[in-house]
Amino acid sequence: MDEQIKLKAEYCLNCTAKPCKSKGCPLSNDIPTFIKLVKENKIKEAYNVLLDTTILGSVCGRICPHEKQCMGSCIRGIKAEPVQIGYLESFVFDQAIKNEYYKDIKKDDSLQGKRVAIIGGGPAGLNASFFLLRKGANVTIYEKHRELGGILSHGIPEFRLEKDILDKTLIQLTWLGVNVEYGKELGKNLSLTKLKENYDAIFLAVGANIPGKMNIPGENLIGVYGGNFILENKNHPNYNGKIVAVIGGGNVAMDTARTAKRKGAKRVYVIYRRAEEQMPAEKKEIKKAKEEGIEFLFQNNILKILSKQNENTVEKIECVKTKLVKKENEDRLSPVDIENSNYFIDVDFVIMAIGSVPEKEMIDRLNLELTKNGYIKVNENYQTSIDKIFAGGDIIETKKTVAWAAKNGREAANAIEKYLNK
Repeated sequence: MDEQIKLKAEYCLNCTAKPCKSKGCPLSNDIPTFIKLVKENKIKEAYNVLLDTTILGSVCGRICPHEKQCMGSCIRGIKAEPVQIGYLESFVFDQAIKNEYYKDIKKDDSLQGKRVAIIGGGPAGLNASFFLLRKGANVTIYEKHRELGGILSHGIPEFRLEKDILDKTLIQLTWLGVNVEYGKELGKNLSLTKLKENYDAIFLAVGANIPGKMNIPGENLIGVYGGNFILENKNHPNYNGKIVAVIGGGNVAMDTARTAKRKGAKRVYVIYRRAEEQMPAEKKEIKKAKEEGIEFLFQNNILKILSKQNENTVEKIECVKTKLVKKENEDRLSPVDIENSNYFIDVDFVIMAIGSVPEKEMIDRLNLELTKNGYIKVNENYQTSIDKIFAGGDIIETKKTVAWAAKNGREAANAIEKYLNK
């Protein structure tokens, strides 16, 4: 075993409390156990431990916000550096795929003869597929793009997650016998009514990738883009020599800002209305963005996007400085505009990266009960208002990370098994 891996594994205390598992990991990965097995050079056994919770270890080990999740709860991290949990997780899965350990995955016949349709091939759909396949179900994924992965292939840039890593991850599902139909999109060439007739259960994992809006003047000008859209469709403008303003503080903001810079933008600003320590983006992504020359304007807000005279294209933005105040009944400090602190920045493009919402037209056509915010409403078993239809991931208003979506997929698969065997 590589000496570096051995040292990283031996650094783990294998503490009894296991806060990395109980508090830090949305998937409840048995972190101390799998690391103990790595210490003993039992990589296949470590892989099998992680398979109890996810098939996406190579991915999650690389892109999860470890500092806020498992590593953020690590006992070692109180007085020193935390255990490099993500690094070890991705190592285990990489080795397992390289050595084809997935060919020995045990399957049972709990759902033998049952047909399940998965709508959407993102993290929730992929993890649900894995657990249903292990139970013997006949699983078909319907994917609107020409490749699986959802946000993993149509949202996260390749400099953060190499395509080769995702392709190798998917080999595990291919071996287990998943069926995939590409170019299929609900409401266009895929009918929920037909699916209900042909399948015993359906799992909706279509995500929520419509970019949010600030509803400020100039938001509809040419040169204003939604961060989610340009990442998903890889439909970037020509950044070469241009000035770009990215609005937001999450990983989508970091991804779009870094992409613009790498594609030749002269200057890239990230404008965030709160302080740096409040940014939802991972610390390591913020650090990398700074190293690549991204300029951060913390505690600044955008008020207006202005066009060139007699044209409909972006020329500049009006911003205002903010201060953070504690409001009644709120734990988080709120940004408040500072009077007379307005200023202007010349820009060529504005990218809105302030969150995303479900596609309203598509979701309305499903005739399912929705939450007040327009997401699909589910019960504790991920069941929608129609018994045989389940839903998970971003479409049900959960925390928007890959690990949370994967957790939804696993738990929905377990709920589907119970539903089909009752």
